[in-house]
Amino acid sequence: MKKKYPVYLVGAGPGDPGLLTLRGVELLRQADVVVFDHLVSRSVLRHCSPKAKRIYAGKEGNGATSATQNEINHILIQTAKAGKRVVRLKGGDPFLFGRGGEEALALTKAGLEYEVVPGVSSAIAASAYAGIPVTHRGISSSLAVVTGHEDPLKSKSSLDWQLLSNACDTLVFLMGLTTLPGIVARLLEHGRSALTACAVIEWGTTAHQRTVVGNLKTIAKKVTQAAIHPPAVLVVGDVVKLRRELAWFEKKPLFGKRILVTRAADKAEALVRKLQLLGAEVEELAAIELKAVSVSRRFKAIIQSTQKPDWVFFTSPEGIFWFYRMLEPLHRDLRWLSGCHIAAIGPKTAQAIEAMGIHVDFIPKRYSQEGMIQDFPARNASGSSALILSAKESRSVLEVGLRKRGIRVSRLAIYRNHLPENLLSGLKDMTEKPFNGVTVTSASCAEHLHQALTRLKKGRLFPKIPFVSIGPVTSAAVRELGGKVTAEAKVSTIEGLIDAIQEGGSIP
Repeated sequence: MKKKYPVYLVGAGPGDPGLLTLRGVELLRQADVVVFDHLVSRSVLRHCSPKAKRIYAGKEGNGATSATQNEINHILIQTAKAGKRVVRLKGGDPFLFGRGGEEALALTKAGLEYEVVPGVSSAIAASAYAGIPVTHRGISSSLAVVTGHEDPLKSKSSLDWQLLSNACDTLVFLMGLTTLPGIVARLLEHGRSALTACAVIEWGTTAHQRTVVGNLKTIAKKVTQAAIHPPAVLVVGDVVKLRRELAWFEKKPLFGKRILVTRAADKAEALVRKLQLLGAEVEELAAIELKAVSVSRRFKAIIQSTQKPDWVFFTSPEGIFWFYRMLEPLHRDLRWLSGCHIAAIGPKTAQAIEAMGIHVDFIPKRYSQEGMIQDFPARNASGSSALILSAKESRSVLEVGLRKRGIRVSRLAIYRNHLPENLLSGLKDMTEKPFNGVTVTSASCAEHLHQALTRLKKGRLFPKIPFVSIGPVTSAAVRELGGKVTAEAKVSTIEGLIDAIQEGGSIP
């Protein structure tokens, strides 16, 4: 008999991926099947296991691509009965106008267990990100959250507008953009002052956020003039006036900027999140993938030799892990490095090496092969031996430079840079809307982007891309391919890359 797991009804939050709960992250990593709605951020979905099946349920306001509620219920029941770990991922909170209750009832009737993981609702979060506290001492001590989806002008409303209009200091309407004129009319009809402050917040908590402020008399016209589109939240009440002093999110340095991160998928998370915290809208599309190389006779000969090199040079943070992996078939481990001096191309590489319990003896001031040659101590040069561990496609600058200084050099490829299979399809989807910046952290990233666009017959777009480069070597590769570098990191690190994006409005 197949084991049956509870179905998890998880709130994904209002849009900012950082607002997903820790329990939500835990369940996404374990899930076999994730059924998600239209408003769920792509960055939230990155927590899913690569093996998880993702099912898009739509929920775009009854759009053509949306699944019906009965269809969604059927999917949840059938996949759970098949013994799968199922996460139903819903925008905001599952039980606040999210039909989570309906899905829970359907699961109960089917004899299945479920667990509810609350999410941060846009009713609170969108207002907070717009600088509007929904309650505030001396201004508002009560709050009502109302569905705005129902037509307020229909003859029989499920809402008691007479009571609602003046019962609470602050009213928050969700999904009420299309019915905004009717909502305003009902509130005015039942005694709410025409001068009551209002705000409509579009795509709250995301880099697309826009806020329009007015009062009940003017808000509908202002929203139309600003061409605000769903999803949007309407806030009614004097707390809106606090926005003048408390607005914070829209003042972030990269707010409204759209940036593409092209790092390898397993390395992108830190850069993506740091950019998001600065207010940017970030898309991820790996332009590089690292793959193993075969253990060559030369590799075996060097590793099995009784004479070890004086120095071992690592030119990337990934190098230590790939080297360890290549040692395994030879029944060796990182103890092989004992007695060797270790050189790392930069602090991130050194950090990765030292995390494995190995001391790093040399890091150049400039984090490049050129920097390693320039700063390498002269006393360690002539007559010594060196082993360079790098990518197959790595430049030969370090090798040539060390030889010129009288060092006997061996160079081994321990991994290779590969063009990811989904790069072409990803670029095809993303080229319709321009980016303010496209980050490149190696020459290979730039080369793969150029190859992919050429294959798509969109090579003409490459010179128009505003590249943000991690350093001079990468910048040179971009320019050789006919591209332009809008910003370049002064220090070749992720932090340096972020500084380059921010300094002086480097991206358009």
